[in-house]
Amino acid sequence: MNAQDLQTYHAHVDAMEKAGVDAEYIQGWQGGFLINPIREEQRVNDAYSAGYDDGTERNMDNYKKFAK
Repeated sequence: MNAQDLQTYHAHVDAMEKAGVDAEYIQGWQGGFLINPIREEQRVNDAYSAGYDDGTERNMDNYKKFAK
């Protein structure tokens, strides 16, 4: 990961945490952004899956749907 990606990652995670986004969504987003393997099936839920898809695409448009 280059310095620009690292800054983007930290800025987006910080914004999601400050907005009170569901932790499952954030964990999914982080995993997708970092291109980690998806969790095992029994630990996947809607918030995690949405976050993973958004993280893979480096999309920050949908996280507010998961704010508490």
